Amino acid sequence: MARIGLGVFATLVAAVLLLSGCGDKQVKDEAMRAGRAADTFPAADEDYFKDMDGGVKLTSDEVKGRNNWVVWTGGNDRFWDLITDSAFGNFDLLKTISSHPSLAYGRGTRFRELGLMNEPCFVAPTGPSEDRFGLWLDQRVKDDPNCPEDPFANEKKYPGVKIGARGTKLDGVEFPVGSYYGYPTGIVGLRLFPNPAFDEKAKKHWDAKKYYEDPSYYNDKNLVRPYRVGMSCGFCHVGPSPTNPPADPENPKWENMSAVVGAQYFWIDRIFGWNYGKPGSPERKASEQNYLIQLVHTSRPGALDTSLVSTDYINNPRTMNAVYGLGARMNVAMQRGIETLSGPELNNEFLKGSLDGKRVITPHVLKDGSDSVGVQGALNRVFINIGLFSEEWLRHFNPLFGGVPNTAIQIEVGRKNSSYWQATEAQTGFLAEYFLNTDIQKGHKLADAPGGKAHMTTDLAKLERGKEVFAETCAGCHSSKQPPLPKEIDFSTCNGPDYLNCWNEYWAWVKSDAFKAQMKEMVKAPDFLTDNYLSTDMRVPVTLLQTNACSPLATNAIAGNIWDNFSSTSYKQLPSVGTIKIHDPFTGEEKDYVMPAGGRGYTRVPSLVALWSTAPYLVNNTVGWPGGSFYAQPPLPPPPDQKPYYPFDPLNPSVEERVKTFEVSIRQMLSPETRPHDKLLGDKGVFLIDRTSVGSYLKVPGGFLPAFLKPLLSPLHRWLPSIFGDGDLMVGPIPKDTPVNLISNTELYKDDATLAENLPRYVQLLQLLKKATHDLAQLPKNATDEEARKVFANLRKPLLDFSKCPDFEVNRGHYFGTSFTSETTALSNEDKEALIEFLKTF
Repeated sequence: MARIGLGVFATLVAAVLLLSGCGDKQVKDEAMRAGRAADTFPAADEDYFKDMDGGVKLTSDEVKGRNNWVVWTGGNDRFWDLITDSAFGNFDLLKTISSHPSLAYGRGTRFRELGLMNEPCFVAPTGPSEDRFGLWLDQRVKDDPNCPEDPFANEKKYPGVKIGARGTKLDGVEFPVGSYYGYPTGIVGLRLFPNPAFDEKAKKHWDAKKYYEDPSYYNDKNLVRPYRVGMSCGFCHVGPSPTNPPADPENPKWENMSAVVGAQYFWIDRIFGWNYGKPGSPERKASEQNYLIQLVHTSRPGALDTSLVSTDYINNPRTMNAVYGLGARMNVAMQRGIETLSGPELNNEFLKGSLDGKRVITPHVLKDGSDSVGVQGALNRVFINIGLFSEEWLRHFNPLFGGVPNTAIQIEVGRKNSSYWQATEAQTGFLAEYFLNTDIQKGHKLADAPGGKAHMTTDLAKLERGKEVFAETCAGCHSSKQPPLPKEIDFSTCNGPDYLNCWNEYWAWVKSDAFKAQMKEMVKAPDFLTDNYLSTDMRVPVTLLQTNACSPLATNAIAGNIWDNFSSTSYKQLPSVGTIKIHDPFTGEEKDYVMPAGGRGYTRVPSLVALWSTAPYLVNNTVGWPGGSFYAQPPLPPPPDQKPYYPFDPLNPSVEERVKTFEVSIRQMLSPETRPHDKLLGDKGVFLIDRTSVGSYLKVPGGFLPAFLKPLLSPLHRWLPSIFGDGDLMVGPIPKDTPVNLISNTELYKDDATLAENLPRYVQLLQLLKKATHDLAQLPKNATDEEARKVFANLRKPLLDFSKCPDFEVNRGHYFGTSFTSETTALSNEDKEALIEFLKTF
């Protein structure tokens, strides 16, 4: 490389980056190109899901809102088809919905192994479906009066977009256009659409048997599948009802489901890695040696990195939110959620009465409080994040791997060039009405669950003490009902550059005796829990929370980044919270880390509504799992005070197992010393670090390499033949017990720096890559983990220096009521037990 010169390489990188982001050519979505206007996609009005959500009565508009949530995909089947290639074949939703014998999972094990909700009125296939080109897809039950036809698949009422091969004849047989809601797949939230690219040539090449069984066939990035799979919001938000769970989770009925509880059992690692393999199989062993699988293993069931596709170079698994109490949430936002908008932020849609000039009433949905342009803007952003108008969205980043500047997707462009975008905006008002339904807002109470009261105390004195402890220790953050704010604290003007000063004044107030005395009286009122969101929805500095810093370090919503139009000017002006303490993942040494400003550094307060049913806890579901992880280490023995609740099954949605999981998780929250600690550094007080469970490799076939690297393949092959031999990328072995995020959090492109400032970084990164492969190449064939670990030791400091989030402890923080913080009084065991009993009533 020295012969070629680093300057030449920098010039090549600059050219590729500039080409990747250049050009003002407008693109249109498939619907608009087919001549379809937004008003040709009316909201579906059938109350097909009437038994869901406890059978609550909905208005016609609320029905349209729930239908939107559960079946509207907005043309994103195009996006998920493309992502199959970006994920190097690891991800394939058409295989996720299949039950072929070669697959590790199928309809019969779909909930237990994938955490997905099987749709009622379907059965597993017994063979290939001839009417689905030989695919092994769920079969709809026929001639059953309890199983009416899916109304959304009606292509006469909801005609699909005729584009490409749709509506043409293939070998004399018509290839359907389908419905714009797609066909049901047998999995709630996934819909099936004819692939417009499946023409005569593709059909002749298609072989369903090879698609399931032959890697040389299905790993071909040019393979055209007969169908694309679209995803609705319900895929990540419909789950088992806590108060009416299914007797058999693999065969639920609609009445056993809630559309607002969240997909609490969702396994993204197994969904992402369709070819993970059956337990004990060679495929499973090979999958474990794939670093990408090790990466997605860090997402516990119910957690997902929502910036996985539009990457910000931080591995950030976060829980799927339950959507409770929107009305109460709006009420607290009227006082504490007033944010200032400017420029393109004002192009969002707004609920009636929520926008006053440039100031909007906004609750915060995302964990870092970044979506701050109002309810309707937050809802519209969700659809973009799952692939709405992918023709435009994918122009603003490199999916999954980054390496190029992320740029802001513009609302005005989407509104101009996408009929699906316009149709989505027309329907999110209905969606907001659904969430504002009085019964939908209530949440799920343990007292209403079968057998639930048996798990609740009848000791009124204990319950009264629990209320007092909550008032003194928790209500400052976890109650939307509070005494009037002091005159000097005015949150209607605080959000923005002065927020931290306002927060500090607020925090001093909630710690005062005056606040606690008033709060005790409020908590003891019989209507305290009525219309209480059980959160202030405020942004809390991570310096106070002491939780893992990766979530509040996310950058996708900072100025100029992908979600720029969906975050407020107030958010972008938030000050730095200061310095936090982190631990070196190799030595345990404590270090200082200065949190950046511009929106980062905060976590919004989660609601405690239905807390009994939402364990495990923290933003990443790390507090409450046996051993902290299913992969990195075996389950630990139960702490003495938790023995009555073991064994417990956090993957079982029954009332009894939910309560057991709550009992274990809440005690770990209140007694941090009982949480799993790191397997290597735990004796130094270091909490759990996600580490690779086996030696692994990062291997990417040349045909699947990210587009921004392809122009460099030739020079890279010359400079780094051990990495880019024969057009493939291969890095490893990565030793067992390497911190997973050491690699995933490598910041390939600094979002808050210019292209010129980033060029030297590219040179340094390539030098690091060359050093890594040179050192690892010296290892003997079949090197032991210990041998690989010694070589890898030379890469520790460089990788830490390049890390965008060097905080590796995933289950630390939120020490309120414990001896781990001086901010609140440490509770006695009796007070902890009293508090737990009161929390069960939420």
